[in-house]
Amino acid sequence: MASELNIFQQPSPNFGARRGGVKPSIIVLHYTAMKSSKDAIERLSDPKSEVSAHYLIEEAGKVIQLVDEQKRAWHAGQGCWGEINDINSYSIGIELDYCPLIKCDFDERQLSSLEKLLFDILKRRSEIRPEFIIAHSDMAPGRKCDPGINFPWEKLSQRGLSIWPENILDLAVDWGKFKYHAERFGYRASRDTFDGWTDILNVFRLRFLPKQEGKLSSIDMGVITYLSNNWPNITNND
Repeated sequence: MASELNIFQQPSPNFGARRGGVKPSIIVLHYTAMKSSKDAIERLSDPKSEVSAHYLIEEAGKVIQLVDEQKRAWHAGQGCWGEINDINSYSIGIELDYCPLIKCDFDERQLSSLEKLLFDILKRRSEIRPEFIIAHSDMAPGRKCDPGINFPWEKLSQRGLSIWPENILDLAVDWGKFKYHAERFGYRASRDTFDGWTDILNVFRLRFLPKQEGKLSSIDMGVITYLSNNWPNITNND
């Protein structure tokens, strides 16, 4: 991008070694849900909290690195994506200074800095592709909802930094096929029950169909099938 990416260092003690010495292959996007970046940094740097992230991007666009990318930050918690069930070891975590209770839209300065940071990471790490930039909610259905309904995934995809479905067909409603394509794309239900799969439907919609409500629909089927066919998940624990 045209302007330079400036990264400010503010090391957090909350990290460990990536298990097995693996390299990150996923980027997980979060929001802080706190009143200020100062509060968020204090929590992400407090040993008692046992949470951290590699980067935090303030509302005004300042990028702060808390944990070296080579290290395992503690941002993902319990969850999985594809066959990866230790997300912290396989990912880079980026926190956005944003609280949905305070404002709706993400600040354009913040989004600009996020784009610069993602471009920089993808340039340096060929193993991370746009489809491996995911939401915290994607890997923790029923438990997390960030970066939330207002995050501009489609805009990010237009920059080559995410994915977005196009030319969607309405397809027959079939829970069995929905489960197949959701798993093929990368989603994992925390339990194989109606409630567990409803959690998957909800986080899938949160990211790709934010205005969709109610029962499983033909448009849900069209989108999840498109995602599965175009970006079948090949992440694994190897």
